[in-house]
Amino acid sequence: MKTFTITSPEEWQGIVAEVLPELQYPVLLLKGNLGAGKTTFTQYLLKALGSSDDVSSPTYAIVNEYHTPKGLIFHFDLYRMKDVSEVYDIGMDEYLDRAFLCIIEWPEIYEDELQHLPHHMMTIENSGDSRTIIFE
Repeated sequence: MKTFTITSPEEWQGIVAEVLPELQYPVLLLKGNLGAGKTTFTQYLLKALGSSDDVSSPTYAIVNEYHTPKGLIFHFDLYRMKDVSEVYDIGMDEYLDRAFLCIIEWPEIYEDELQHLPHHMMTIENSGDSRTIIFE
């Protein structure tokens, strides 16, 4: 487990540099309240992985697809999901099978199903301009 504290958005680049070598599993769960920086982290991560795609929050699309030299990355936002059946309805299993990496924001509704998959967890706690990031 690694813990970081940042006070500006530009510092996400350093966080990415620290955790990128640790990413060895196909699933990254991102927890944090609204505005914590989950999508901002994802933007810096995709850039570090060589993607030139524009990264945006998948809040309304549910899932965004990005291309990197290492393979496809799917970025999910499960915030609007009411129960786990909706996650199955979007075909989560198929995405997991096709991806180099799946980044899942608001994973709580699907977390029990993800426990059987190797994954990393990042929790972002924000307090004003400061962010505490816990990566496991």
